[in-house]
Amino acid sequence: MNKILIANYIKRLTKQDIINFSINQNIYLSDQEIDTIYFYIKNKYREFLNGNHESLLLEIKPQVSPATFSKILEYYESYKSKL
Repeated sequence: MNKILIANYIKRLTKQDIINFSINQNIYLSDQEIDTIYFYIKNKYREFLNGNHESLLLEIKPQVSPATFSKILEYYESYKSKL
């Protein structure tokens, strides 16, 4: 059930949603980081939800700053039990 809700939310997700979330959380992203995060959310979420998170995180790591990657890991750890 959670996967269906997540998939429906992702279909409606925009880059502006990512920007708004990051600003609300006091996380400042470059345009390139926004593009990277948006791409992975929109195009790779199925792989992520099906347990392929480690390889996807390794792909993302060199594309974002260390601080951004740290936040990604922090949010992943916080929400993984809800998947």
